[in-house]
Amino acid sequence: MARMHSRRKGKSGSTHLVDRKDHPKWSSLNPREVESHVIDLGKTGKSTSEIGMILRDQFAVPDVKLATGKSISKILETNNIKSEIPEDLRNLIGTAIQLRKHLEENKKDLKNKRNLQLTESKIRRLTKYYHTQNRLPTSWKYSAEQAKLMFE
Repeated sequence: MARMHSRRKGKSGSTHLVDRKDHPKWSSLNPREVESHVIDLGKTGKSTSEIGMILRDQFAVPDVKLATGKSISKILETNNIKSEIPEDLRNLIGTAIQLRKHLEENKKDLKNKRNLQLTESKIRRLTKYYHTQNRLPTSWKYSAEQAKLMFE
């Protein structure tokens, strides 16, 4: 599979899945405890990836989906703790803000100018996808000024 914004090929997308059917026996938490930890961490404002890392490192839960049968985002969604902007879109917006800040100080940095263009095109592509999936309101649009205000 080719990369999106370069002419290089990148890694192949096929991986051999490990046949894991059950939650590992060495993990001490049962599914209800895992869900309660996910809900508690979600209420503190942690993102889904941060919740997964905390559960892995502190509570020895290798995979929340195997333990509970639901993903972290589904657990948060059923308990109405879901964030208004999806995490991947939020991370891209944060990257775009940092690139704009860098370009204000270094106006001749053409590589970062191009990187900003690519990042903003990814943001627009993702917002289009999330509009079709009804995860973002149709009135929501990306603008640099609003993003700066949102992250401050």
